[in-house]
Amino acid sequence: MNLFVLNIAFAALFVTLLEGGGLPTFLFGFALGYAVLWLTKPLYPKTRYFQKFPKTINLTLFFLKELAVSNLKVLWDVITPKHINRPGIIGVPLAARSDLEIFLVANLLSLTPGTLSVDLSEDRRTLYVHVMFLEDVEETRRQIKSGLERRVLEVTR
Repeated sequence: MNLFVLNIAFAALFVTLLEGGGLPTFLFGFALGYAVLWLTKPLYPKTRYFQKFPKTINLTLFFLKELAVSNLKVLWDVITPKHINRPGIIGVPLAARSDLEIFLVANLLSLTPGTLSVDLSEDRRTLYVHVMFLEDVEETRRQIKSGLERRVLEVTR
């Protein structure tokens, strides 16, 4: 059985045994289940669950931080009389190759206020992104590649 599914089942059983408690109880049960599975990892054949799960959490936290920062930046631009936006479209060369990798990078970028994935080149090596606050093209490319794309690739590869 997939260890992630087993961990979910453990968390659901934990919630059932405690007769409810909602999301906090489920998350605590999930963390407890992860700890139990980690302690017993010599019993399982080779699995990447213990390497991938922390990277998935890292991607999620990074995305939530970027989401909060970009929301505040857009909010500030909307409520202040002087606009700070400098929109532009840039091409970001992609290291992502599979459909899933490109899909995740493009859609997570689009979900973040202030950026929007516009197009993908025919050779699937360049993602065109509309950026609302474009000060330095190379720095923006570097932030996308070393931030979001790197974390997506860590999870998917």
